[in-house]
Amino acid sequence: MKLFFRKYFPVLLALQALCTVPEASAKTLEALPHYEQICKSLFRRLPHEHMMGVPLGDSMSSRAWSNYVAVLDYDRVYFTASDISRFRAYETKLDDMLRVGDMRFAFETFAVYKERLRDRVAYIEQLLDKGFDLEIDEEHAWKRWKRNAPWAPTTEVWDDLWRKRIKNEYIRIVLAREATLAQSETTNTVDITETVMNVVTVRLDTAVLVDDSLGTNSIALHTNVVPEIEVTPVTPQESIIRRYTQSLTVLEDSDSEWVLQNYLNAFTQAFDPHSGFMSPSAAEDFQIEMSLSLVGIGALLRAEDGVAKIVRLIPGGPADRDTSDTRLEPGDKIIAVAQGEEPAVDIIHWPLHKSVRLIRGELGTVVVLTVVPNTDPTGATTKTVRLRRDEVKLEGQAAKSFVHKVTNRNGETNTLGVIRLPAFYANMKVSSEKHPEFRSASHDVENLITNIKTNNIDGLVLDLRNNGGGSLLEAVQMSGLFIPFGPVVQIKARARSARVLRDSDHGIAYDGPMIVLVNRLSASASEIVAGALRDYGRAIIVGDSKTHGKGTVQTVLNLGRDDKLGQLKVTTASYHCINGASTQLNGVPADIVLSSPWDFTDTGEEFLRNPLPWSRLPPAAYARLLDLSPIIERASAASVERRESDDRFKTYMSLMQRASEVTQRDAYPLNISERRAMNASERELEKMQAEIIDEQSDAAAGDDASLVRDLVLRETLQILSDSILLHNGLGGGPGKRESSVSSGDALIDWLKSGL
Repeated sequence: MKLFFRKYFPVLLALQALCTVPEASAKTLEALPHYEQICKSLFRRLPHEHMMGVPLGDSMSSRAWSNYVAVLDYDRVYFTASDISRFRAYETKLDDMLRVGDMRFAFETFAVYKERLRDRVAYIEQLLDKGFDLEIDEEHAWKRWKRNAPWAPTTEVWDDLWRKRIKNEYIRIVLAREATLAQSETTNTVDITETVMNVVTVRLDTAVLVDDSLGTNSIALHTNVVPEIEVTPVTPQESIIRRYTQSLTVLEDSDSEWVLQNYLNAFTQAFDPHSGFMSPSAAEDFQIEMSLSLVGIGALLRAEDGVAKIVRLIPGGPADRDTSDTRLEPGDKIIAVAQGEEPAVDIIHWPLHKSVRLIRGELGTVVVLTVVPNTDPTGATTKTVRLRRDEVKLEGQAAKSFVHKVTNRNGETNTLGVIRLPAFYANMKVSSEKHPEFRSASHDVENLITNIKTNNIDGLVLDLRNNGGGSLLEAVQMSGLFIPFGPVVQIKARARSARVLRDSDHGIAYDGPMIVLVNRLSASASEIVAGALRDYGRAIIVGDSKTHGKGTVQTVLNLGRDDKLGQLKVTTASYHCINGASTQLNGVPADIVLSSPWDFTDTGEEFLRNPLPWSRLPPAAYARLLDLSPIIERASAASVERRESDDRFKTYMSLMQRASEVTQRDAYPLNISERRAMNASERELEKMQAEIIDEQSDAAAGDDASLVRDLVLRETLQILSDSILLHNGLGGGPGKRESSVSSGDALIDWLKSGL
């Protein structure tokens, strides 16, 4: 007890002088009486339940401190160095404060943040009144948090940082309007150059690189989907000040639960990025997240850097069905939401459950989302997405199959099947296959295989791109469709020996040449299937350099009998492939890399805060069916040669390289002429890509036209065709598959005689 007070008493004294909240504050937030019980319960349960078994001590306190400061000021522009210096006094004390249920640091730090934002809003008004010199040579540094940039040590440095920040936003708006005007003149769309900024409410903390013409012209692009809206012209200055004023209003209206949610999440995410505290209202919406759907638009969201980030689109939902140029994509960040013709509401720093409720709405109503696209790693451009809310149909989420004809190097035609699986779904309430409501990913895929084998297919692509996972049991059963029998995945929980999940069914649905197509959004159950089929030598893995790298299992626990105490989502176990390697962080590497845009962005487990480390277990007892490395080596070389001679792929890779260069840059010019030239270069590259695609679309319309735009799938089918040729040339493979195959005997015989 003496040691506790010796450590803790100075904190109580220093908290009194931590900050001064001005009299102008709209309201002063305080912890509610039951928050003390929540804190104490979380302090006990979190380290006890988490798979790592790490105590909640000074080290975790320091992580939690860093997490909470980042939630409020992730780009290090609001707080000053003197603020951070005062906060540092509590960096290793927060564990002791949580132990006794003391949240004063959380609330008073939040009060400092609100005061700093009030100060910056006043400063922004002064800046905009003075205007900017757009021709001088200077730069705006971005991603300050990633570069570990220091907080401003003086008012002069702070003001200059904000001057460049606001000047950057001003340039972005000016160039966006220029691009919109140019596009409207060439396409005869509605001229909205003087009205768009009333709709596009944005939060831009960094530099502009890419022209925003698609985002700002989204009203014209969407007139065939929902009615146009009437907006009032605003100047760039008005647009900027309106956004910051709105952000301040949102913060002033925040309640105590907002602070509770973010502060306790700072502790849970000190252990790993997938653990979290759910307040009672957040727990109400948890079922939405876990069911992989969002009522209204059909998207899975996650809170990240103070915004709602699209994790993935739900197949069959409104967002997935949207075919506009500005459609939502995984990795996009929603920063503002409008209801039909109403003004947009800035949702930055909102709790996720509140953002979700704003996005949801009545069936058939229109929601307008302001989005920072994933393709701009600077976070500097925006697009507007207009969607009509609708139900997400289960049929839209189901697996689908396609058959394509591909000519190989010998001029022979291969018939290739593709099965696209968006999620490992299952109806947990219905277990009998005879029940009319029974649905299962593995069951559906097995039926699809039976159907497409009637086409006498030569090979199969299992497309798991953007598949974020789902049922663990479905992953095991899915793997069993392609192997005779054996272990599929290992699961390691804290203080327990590894448990091996097996495919015990000796039947096999498909025994021919096979590719699993993945990207960095393929996670969890997708990684289990890809890893198992790779380890058995059953399939070639093609796609991004690696999958997402989420190799952990979460469990939801109540923090007490009273619902008002909320819930704890905690990581309790890890996945491991049958070769012993975890999928955590490293994911499943591709045998042949065909990069998507996600490979050039900060997408993956390794980019999250405090990810758990990679680990290894002893391998499970399994027999590798075939060594595919000779085929992989030759098929990869043929693919590289083919892509290097393909204009479409060369343009595609130029765009990917450009994205990589953007990510690596630390600063961008604030000279409008230089920025205008950069934007023009981007538009020219995009024009080249569009022309190539359009030409090929015209030629291929009505005959596998979908492959023209999906360059990665098109090349994957070519790789599969090459691998079939190599199978036959190297070992006299089985060639055409018989539709009646029901056991693993044919596969085993072929594998033994193949290479």
